[in-house]
Amino acid sequence: QVQLVESGGGLVQAGGSLRLSCAVSGSIFSIKSMGWYRQAPGKQRELVADITTSSNTNYADSVKGRFTISRDNAKNTMYLQMNSLKPEDTAVYYCAMLIAPTPEELYDYWGQGTQVTVSS
Repeated sequence: QVQLVESGGGLVQAGGSLRLSCAVSGSIFSIKSMGWYRQAPGKQRELVADITTSSNTNYADSVKGRFTISRDNAKNTMYLQMNSLKPEDTAVYYCAMLIAPTPEELYDYWGQGTQVTVSS
């Protein structure tokens, strides 16, 4: 059974840094795309950043220049390095991947979510 396992959230002061990780658990055929999303209280879930199989990246305007998304294909793992954190970055962060568990299947998978809290 394929699962995404997130780690790395926590409490940090404004201006600090955190690194989130999202690892694939279980046997898969390939990963088509990867991305990080976040949802703050009372707000809709929004895309933070995504990365393609060729490592092309896309960022929300609110995090450009502060966050960096990366992937390790050998480990089936994705990362989100978050620097210069602001209180408005406080949210539950979710990783998401479009994965082919077999050559004939393709599904969206989501991580369990990890809380990031930035204090002022």
